[in-house]
Amino acid sequence: LAYITGILFAYWYVGKLLKQPNAPFTQRHKEDLLFYCTLGVILGGRLGYAVFYQPQMLLHPKDLIKVWEGGMSFHGGAFGVLFAMMYSAWRSKLNFLRVMDYVSCAVPVGLLLGRLANFVNGELWGRPTSVAWAIIFPAAGDEPRHPSQLYEAGLEGLLLFAVLWLLFWKTDARLRPGRLSGVFIGGYGLGRFFLEQFRQPDAGLEHLSWGLTMGQTLCVPMILVGGGLIWWSMRSHDKSAA
Repeated sequence: LAYITGILFAYWYVGKLLKQPNAPFTQRHKEDLLFYCTLGVILGGRLGYAVFYQPQMLLHPKDLIKVWEGGMSFHGGAFGVLFAMMYSAWRSKLNFLRVMDYVSCAVPVGLLLGRLANFVNGELWGRPTSVAWAIIFPAAGDEPRHPSQLYEAGLEGLLLFAVLWLLFWKTDARLRPGRLSGVFIGGYGLGRFFLEQFRQPDAGLEHLSWGLTMGQTLCVPMILVGGGLIWWSMRSHDKSAA
């Protein structure tokens, strides 16, 4: 339900963004893009979960289709959507960075809904804690834990959406290819990297040899790519102004 609602919101919201002047693609392109991005989210999220967190699933391919048993990786889904946008932009001869900018503005709401669903399902819980708002998740035992799903919903979902909303509607960021997508990718990476200290790492990935969790490790390239896109958008703007 969270995925479906997020996809429907993206369809509506991107359509609203496209009504502004100088949009990089049309409503017709939006429908094709939504189709490919939906495939990217599902296939990429599931394959990413298997590769990054449960490699043994690759030995039993039938387990990959059992999405009802849980197990979707945001990082895998992000790669899936990235490839979907690249293909869609190439197929329709669109500016890839600007397509990514517009899609990025809608993604945080999907993250918000997904994390709320994690909370309702009592999965992906936080580390043990004694804070007043700690919650006991039945599947995790009797220890009170951080409701890290709600932290992620607020930071990676609600706050990131608000930042992108302000940049799109109140500044000229939508005219600077790569800026909005850079803020989204880098913002998510920073938020997730920080919140990993409250989230219980997946079994077997608690203490990686380089001192980071798997989630933090996967966020490092996102932070670098996001910063690079922002820098590129500023550099390109400076050149065009000159």
